[in-house]
Amino acid sequence: MAYQTLQQEYFQIPVVTRAYTTACVLTTAAVQLELITPFQLYFNPDLILRNYQVWRLITNFLFFGPVGFNFLFNMIFLYRYCRMLEEGSFRGRTADFVFMFLFGGLLMTIFGIFVSLVFLGQAFTIMLVYVWSRRNPNVRMNFFGLLNFQAPFLPWVLMGFSLLLGNSIIVDLLGIAVGHVYFFLEDVFPNQPGGGRWLKTPSIIKMLFDTPEEDANYNPLPEERPGGFAWGEGQQLGGQ
Repeated sequence: MAYQTLQQEYFQIPVVTRAYTTACVLTTAAVQLELITPFQLYFNPDLILRNYQVWRLITNFLFFGPVGFNFLFNMIFLYRYCRMLEEGSFRGRTADFVFMFLFGGLLMTIFGIFVSLVFLGQAFTIMLVYVWSRRNPNVRMNFFGLLNFQAPFLPWVLMGFSLLLGNSIIVDLLGIAVGHVYFFLEDVFPNQPGGGRWLKTPSIIKMLFDTPEEDANYNPLPEERPGGFAWGEGQQLGGQ
């Protein structure tokens, strides 16, 4: 019974969030079990171009380091904000969500060459958080019960937290930069005088990922509770 309940909950997770989160967990488990090593996963342009190790273009987004606080912190934020984007502003637009993944991944890969980052998963998580935060500007956040702020400040709070932990903020800045590029091209520029929509999901992606009907009984996570944990809870302004 418990297994069936867990299985049911698992398959209720939206497909893109489920696939990406599962891939990250399985990759980390494989490293912990010494089935593979991080040296087989990290981003290395020379090995990609000269040795045709093209899997590195994907695997560098799947490894978040050994199991520990940093890994759990990233997994929680990845799962929560990826899921809320997919169930919120990308509801019924799976192809557009996949295209955002591809666009963000491509841009990060290009930037990653110049900033010498070998794993881009954390930056990708920050990108998801940034896009969600800009699309939910009226949500009030509470971080560890210490800070109260509105959602658009969340990526910067996370960057400050990374700084306190002694981590490089280059990763956070990269995620914020790529997230802002996507948000500007998708949400801001098309609504400007003389603007237009530059990001258009290719028809082949729409054909592969968009479904004609939605499950009427599907129950998404409420976007007014963005964190679900003490460090990421929020509520709409004016709410009780």
